[in-house]
Amino acid sequence: MINQKIATFLVKLFIRIHNLSYKCIGRLSIIAEGGIHPKHRLMNYHSFFINNINHGDTVLDIGCGNGYLTYDIAKKAKKVVAVDLNKNNIDQAKTKFPRENIEYIHGDATKLNFNERFDVIVLSNVLEHIEDRHSFLIKIRQLADKFLIRVPVINRDWLTYYKKELGCEYLLDPTHKIEYTMESFSEELAKAGLKIESATVQFGEIWAVVRKSK
Repeated sequence: MINQKIATFLVKLFIRIHNLSYKCIGRLSIIAEGGIHPKHRLMNYHSFFINNINHGDTVLDIGCGNGYLTYDIAKKAKKVVAVDLNKNNIDQAKTKFPRENIEYIHGDATKLNFNERFDVIVLSNVLEHIEDRHSFLIKIRQLADKFLIRVPVINRDWLTYYKKELGCEYLLDPTHKIEYTMESFSEELAKAGLKIESATVQFGEIWAVVRKSK
């Protein structure tokens, strides 16, 4: 008969195994898929960004990663400036996903000074990695009137809250500074003078069209 103490120990053990397996599946699936994470294909989130960009738009893609989303956006947009903190990501993007209307930049978007305005700013799984999000949002608020934002939600399932309650790692990525509810996301945007125009929750994420508050 398993008592409560042993059961708690086993729960925490299996949580650690669960977290480790999640990370391993993600990394191995990229190799299995030939270098592209299967989430791009299965979640089809590229369509959210593409459908909310007009022909002729200039786009700033912050945290562009390996450039796969950037490349798809550039098929419709007039010009895309894509920035990433990781030099290896930018090197891969330039090699795998080049287009004449894409400018890839290696740098920290929280510190870079952009000398132009854009029609749309894309933040695809980026905001949750930034410590001082308020200052960052205030900064980029001056660069565009429309923002397409994708962030993870914390209330995606009961296990996430149970992990947190037990003092276990509960974030999807250890580099995340926050994971949101729709309410906390809306409040954070409002403090920076932004508001959600439309949003859906899919695959444990918020996909939102955001604009400046009047």
